[in-house]
Amino acid sequence: MMSQVSSPAEQADGAVVGEQRKPAGTKDVRRLDRVIIRFAGDSGDGMQLTGDRFTSETASFGNDLATLPNFPAEIRAPAGTLPGVSSFQLHFADHDILTPGDAPNVLVAMNPAALKANVGDLPRGAEIIVNTDEFTKRAMQKVGYETSPLEDGSLDGYNLHPVPLTTLTVEALKDFDLTRKEAERSKNMFALGLLSWMYHRPTEGTERFLRSKFAKKPHIAEANIAAFRAGWNFGETTEDFAVSYEVAPAAKAFPVGTYRNISGNLALSYGLIAASRQADLPLFLGSYPITPASDILHELSKHKNFGVRTFQAEDEIAGIGAALGAAFGGSLAVTTTSGPGVALKSETIGLAVSLELPLLIVDIQRGGPSTGLPTKTEQADLLQAMYGRNGEAPVPVVAPRTPADCFDAALEAARIALTYRTPVFLLSDGYLANGSEPWRIPELDELPDLQVRFAQGPNHTLDDGSEVFWPYKRDPQTLARPWAVPGTPGLEHRIGGIEKQDGTGNISYDPANHDFMVRTRQAKVDGIDVPDLEVDDPTGARTLVLGWGSTYGPITAAVRRLRAAGADIAQAHLRHLNPFPRNLGAVLKGYDKVVVPEMNLGQLATLIRAKYLVDARSYNQVNGMPFKAEQLAEALKEAIDD
Repeated sequence: MMSQVSSPAEQADGAVVGEQRKPAGTKDVRRLDRVIIRFAGDSGDGMQLTGDRFTSETASFGNDLATLPNFPAEIRAPAGTLPGVSSFQLHFADHDILTPGDAPNVLVAMNPAALKANVGDLPRGAEIIVNTDEFTKRAMQKVGYETSPLEDGSLDGYNLHPVPLTTLTVEALKDFDLTRKEAERSKNMFALGLLSWMYHRPTEGTERFLRSKFAKKPHIAEANIAAFRAGWNFGETTEDFAVSYEVAPAAKAFPVGTYRNISGNLALSYGLIAASRQADLPLFLGSYPITPASDILHELSKHKNFGVRTFQAEDEIAGIGAALGAAFGGSLAVTTTSGPGVALKSETIGLAVSLELPLLIVDIQRGGPSTGLPTKTEQADLLQAMYGRNGEAPVPVVAPRTPADCFDAALEAARIALTYRTPVFLLSDGYLANGSEPWRIPELDELPDLQVRFAQGPNHTLDDGSEVFWPYKRDPQTLARPWAVPGTPGLEHRIGGIEKQDGTGNISYDPANHDFMVRTRQAKVDGIDVPDLEVDDPTGARTLVLGWGSTYGPITAAVRRLRAAGADIAQAHLRHLNPFPRNLGAVLKGYDKVVVPEMNLGQLATLIRAKYLVDARSYNQVNGMPFKAEQLAEALKEAIDD
């Protein structure tokens, strides 16, 4: 969905406020500045689809938004159990926001497991909509409820709305030729219709989506639309919902432009395609499916019309091997994976360092070690990206900070790889990959020029005057070697993992040559041109919070809260983790205290301490979920006061 907005502005991530007005009907409408909704149910209840449709309509309406899908770690956990709960949280507002929100204002719980797994996150006074049909004695006992939470008073602190969603859905679809089980599957659309009425969301887009999704089964499409409309009408007519809510478009939150809602993996995919077009190179992806990176393979496979070729390999090693071969052949080569796959790809990454060919290694980080938490987020692959290879094998590292920023980060990673003839790590994570936010579609003239000049002929003159091609004769500015496409007459040269002689590329076991080549490859990475680190410090603070990757949103929201309360705190966020920005050392030494929040046990802090001898303080979390802004604000306040 796309929308037009105008004029920039920035507001704090504030509290919900509102006023009531009387519409033409009988129900009150309350205006709010922001709302946090969480849909939760069994992994077969369609919560991700429900949340995605609500998000799409919210984006088309013009609100700023941020989402947090949360999937079960098991492919199909037992129905009705706590491990099987799937949820989708959406924060939308009439102003600039940064996170999916700390605590939901509204919980839609499709069964007892969904209620029990999520009720602890709700503030008192929150709205809870429960599907009472699923609160059977057996279902409640399965998750440890000895008595019904709908009747024992344990939910008295909330605004509870018991709704027989399943029964109402089946009744709404009684005229369709569906079995009861088939009709029950549409209860998520009934819930979506109810919430769409409750928050004045557009409906036309969802109806178009359903007709498109079930184009080959029009009776199923119409049944889902009927359930959706029944949910809307239920909200309009029932006495249980006396108030609906309006959240105005965020017309002042963004620069002028055309916007669409986009997830991190989709933005990254588009960034890779844009990079290949700007470089005028075919895009090749060699990949093996792995959560949460598989969406990139799925998306890129749809774009053969842009010269994209995707190869689903038999394993991680074959995927990167094919990608490195494509790089040798003159393509913009990419391999996508997560942490366990990086471990398997490490030898080939080292080979790419030795061959000095452009290759993008996209790591969508998840909880580890080993298989770990496949569907949960973490930032714990930084040291693996930096050092997870044998020998001295330096690789540049770039990290996006928001879902939309994945587009720009992909372009930047491609720029470095193509300019300096090196593999580059692009470190996203599950939170960015699956989360979404508004993205301003850039104009073509805003994209960088990534044009590449391949070697065309001899580049060196021997003592006897003959002209030859030396594959490791370097550009004096970038230290990049020439990129010669196989089959170019006269440019035949050796490749392989054994050390090469400087210039000629011949096999060399000479100790002095090896020392020179190791230091030259390191110097090439150290010399990469990256922008200076920008510091947000309006008041001359003595405490700096330094982040990287997906912690940007929670950190920035926490900093806003502290500043609104009168605290002085500075903020800086790293995109380039290898090499670091050249001014980073000076920035760090300009503050008395440096706090580094990370979703690991302190990997960036370790690098900062080692390189700059700064007593960086770690604040760490490894529970598979992103930081909450309030949690970070409290930790940063303690650091300021310490």
